Amino acid sequence: MSNKSLVPANIEQYGQHYDNKSLFDKIKSAAGKAGRKLVYHVLLLYYVLTDSAIPLRHKRLIIGVLGYFILPIDLLPDFLPGTGFVDDLMAVLYVVKVINDSITPAIRAKAESKCNEYFLERRHR
Repeated sequence: MSNKSLVPANIEQYGQHYDNKSLFDKIKSAAGKAGRKLVYHVLLLYYVLTDSAIPLRHKRLIIGVLGYFILPIDLLPDFLPGTGFVDDLMAVLYVVKVINDSITPAIRAKAESKCNEYFLERRHR
């Protein structure tokens, strides 16, 4: 199964659910269940979105997939044990692949650093 097959054809429509606070609330509350790989790639997309050089079509995709990630009920509801974030991961990885040329080493470093903060924080609870 390809990443594309788990991405809603109209992923951009989910952009209406995106805002920074909701994104970071979702990351904080779901990091343990979502896993490091998904959190890192979500942060990667967030930091690409903050880059003023990114094309508008890429921004629409990123905002859509981040809105999709924020929603608790989607193709596979996030509360399903073991599978709830599979669709989110596939959708996020698909968009990362599409916008890969916009990802700089500095953006990768920022995403990795922030991801480390979330998972270090979780270990100290």
